[in-house]
Amino acid sequence: MCIRDREIRMAEDEAIYDEVEIEDMQFDYDRQVFVYPCPCGDKFFISIEDLENSNNIALCPSCTLKLKVIYDMEYIVSFKNKEAAKLKQCRITTSSVSYTH
Repeated sequence: MCIRDREIRMAEDEAIYDEVEIEDMQFDYDRQVFVYPCPCGDKFFISIEDLENSNNIALCPSCTLKLKVIYDMEYIVSFKNKEAAKLKQCRITTSSVSYTH
């Protein structure tokens, strides 16, 4: 790593407010993103797609703080599989309900 790359990396690290493990984040089903409280009162957001693309920096839309998300791809794959199974079960349950008038 050259000196300039090291300086850039250090500047990026300084911009990170904190690090959090993905298991400590909540999942917002409406927005399909993981969220974590920001000190400004808003929330950090990061999508599954971002994580799948190796982007592990969650952003707060109300301030300049950034959050580094610690995760492994196995967790993301497992999470997506569980969510797909829940959705499938919900569809099966909904389609088997009969309505009478």
